[in-house]
Amino acid sequence: MSRADQRSAARLAIVQALYQMDVTGKGLNEILAEFESFWIGREVEGDEYKPAEVQFFRDVLAGVLKEQRAIDPMIDRTLAEGWPLKRVEAVMRAVMRAGAYELKMRPDVPARVVIAEYVAVASAFFEREEAGMTNAVLDRLARQLRPKELDEKAPRFSA
Repeated sequence: MSRADQRSAARLAIVQALYQMDVTGKGLNEILAEFESFWIGREVEGDEYKPAEVQFFRDVLAGVLKEQRAIDPMIDRTLAEGWPLKRVEAVMRAVMRAGAYELKMRPDVPARVVIAEYVAVASAFFEREEAGMTNAVLDRLARQLRPKELDEKAPRFSA
């Protein structure tokens, strides 16, 4: 399995872990232990969870929690007026937070890859309209956080 595939699997696990933390109130250490022991690279209730890059999973998950007070207002400013992040469905909130964290704190990952990956994660859970909203929000954030990278003359990277 390629590193890109392992990172894709990690991003899906990150969103699921953030969602679970949001709805259950579990802490970071408990979620890390649970996902690394029982989810990542395992079969759960008939679903196969692909092996993920564990260090990337840990870094982004912990980073989202650490940077959440900075990330949430950034996302709020990009959402349609009257729709603060707290009104967005929990899985979508997790997708946006993880994508925003990577755009803000992981310059080693190309912005276009971050956007494409989280749109793919959103597409796994939602209809086309919601995935489009993810694309729009992350694209606006990327243009604020990495304007030179998204310049029309910049080389494009594939996910």
